[in-house]
Amino acid sequence: MPADMPADKPAVLLGDLKTLIDQARSRIASTVNVGLTQLYWQIGQRIQRDLLQEKDRAAYGKQIFATLSRELSQRYGKGFTGSALHRMVKFAEVFPDPQIVATLSQQLSWSHFLLLLPLEKPMQRDYYAEMCRIERWSVRTLSARIDSMLYERTALSRQPDKLIAHELGTLRETDRMTPALVFRDPYFLDFLGLDDHYIERDVEDAIMRELEQFLLELGAGFSFIARQKRMTVGGEDYFLDLLFFHRGLKRLIAIELKLGDFKPTDKGQMELYLRWLDKHERQPGEDAPLGLILCAGKNREAVELLELEKSSIHIAEYLTALPPREVLERKLHEAVASAKGRRSLPPGEQEEGV
Repeated sequence: MPADMPADKPAVLLGDLKTLIDQARSRIASTVNVGLTQLYWQIGQRIQRDLLQEKDRAAYGKQIFATLSRELSQRYGKGFTGSALHRMVKFAEVFPDPQIVATLSQQLSWSHFLLLLPLEKPMQRDYYAEMCRIERWSVRTLSARIDSMLYERTALSRQPDKLIAHELGTLRETDRMTPALVFRDPYFLDFLGLDDHYIERDVEDAIMRELEQFLLELGAGFSFIARQKRMTVGGEDYFLDLLFFHRGLKRLIAIELKLGDFKPTDKGQMELYLRWLDKHERQPGEDAPLGLILCAGKNREAVELLELEKSSIHIAEYLTALPPREVLERKLHEAVASAKGRRSLPPGEQEEGV
């Protein structure tokens, strides 16, 4: 080494070269992924177009898949088996818009799409695809979100189909999150490790111990601000359990924990907190604060009568122990069907609970 060369210069140079190589490899891998994904869509679309021209599609399809698989596999390897070609056709069927595929493939790998293809409901599939793109979920994260029935737990899934499609279209065009995309019901707090006997302070303490897991359950974009946020109104002190900020919504999120069922008086308490936060804590450029009341249970009729869906307050249940998946699935589907059923009724009948 030359006498005038600093001792750490080779190490710095080596570090710079490693960074350049790693960045180049990442760009190459990304480019290859985009190219492969779009190639698979084009193959699926081309086969699909050929199949549609045949009257006896089942017999022709079986024959053509066998022929194509044999010829392509001999030339290009095992990536073109019959089942792989079927997945490509399915890909073109459920994602018919090439522009959407081009956009999604910038963030989603073929492995992401393989998880999306089995989903039966188009808007459910679109939700996961767009959230995966926006929040840059890994394949493992996407799988976990699907397994936890995240879509069915969102406020979005309770809305009429036309409104869901509109919200997803807006998200696709603007990347802007809305409360319906952010809030869930129920929230899974099984990671808190609570036994059968606990008080509200125990839940709060456990959340602070497991804050990272709690943030993951809340969803991307949440930042913790304060615990037991003190608010003084007319010389009297009030304390909000938890205060967060959501980057996508650009709003403060006030969270109150309730050990028992939701009560109408909880609404008044949260309204006080939100007005105080709006007056004293809201920063320029932020939208009005939102409230989330997490309770062990809720009377759906009371929630409907209070018209909380039209307010800035959201009510959600939390589960400290997960029920069997089939029980959870049935409960969520019933909640979605009930919510959509109420919205399809005339206003007078909604109020009467007919």
